[in-house]
Amino acid sequence: MGIENYMEQARDQILRKSLMSDEFLDFMRENRLPLDTLMAHYHCAIMEMETKFNVLNRQFSLQYDRNPIESIKVRVKSMESIIKKARRKDIPLNLKSIEKNIRDIAGIRVICSFQDDIYVLADCLLRQDDISLIEVKDYIKTPKPGGYRSLHLIVEIPIFLDTEKKQMKVEVQLRTIAMDFWASLEHKLRYKKNIPSEEASILAKELLECAEISSSLDMRMEKIRNRIAKASLAAAE
Repeated sequence: MGIENYMEQARDQILRKSLMSDEFLDFMRENRLPLDTLMAHYHCAIMEMETKFNVLNRQFSLQYDRNPIESIKVRVKSMESIIKKARRKDIPLNLKSIEKNIRDIAGIRVICSFQDDIYVLADCLLRQDDISLIEVKDYIKTPKPGGYRSLHLIVEIPIFLDTEKKQMKVEVQLRTIAMDFWASLEHKLRYKKNIPSEEASILAKELLECAEISSSLDMRMEKIRNRIAKASLAAAE
């Protein structure tokens, strides 16, 4: 077993034990209702964000006769994932700290047809006056070393409750179909255990090459779309 796999398994065992610690059990017992309320608020934020993207997709369909969004995926982190991340970040185990320091509890992934659609949609979203940008990480212009590509935004969006308006953080990921396909397979392969270090190094190079091929495919398809649009416009004149 490689040292990296060994360390990962050891870390997972520690995290599992921490999930059953007295501190964790006390936290769950004391915060059950506030915790359920907070998670409900994250679900509401996701619904608000999903609606915004569906509206934009509908507008583009009516105005430009095309749909920039292929699909939308949403998720709210499980409590196990939240506690694990709190442990990794070494933050206090309380609701206030979790809400402040873990900014991707609510997440939405928007799968776009073409790479330029990603930036158009991100710009449209960020120009809305109820959206506040907290952080942007552009892994398309600057991919991760392993080949991962996506545009990540951390934003705040308001949800309207019976007695108050509350700002909630949401992570927005925008990527093309090819980027999503690569990321999905890479995620599955990365968690395979007991791979010898030499073979793991070879596979990492293969995955990086596949990421480059996927990026090249995105650019070629975008050029084809532009040529089709140009030809159609010329024929209509």
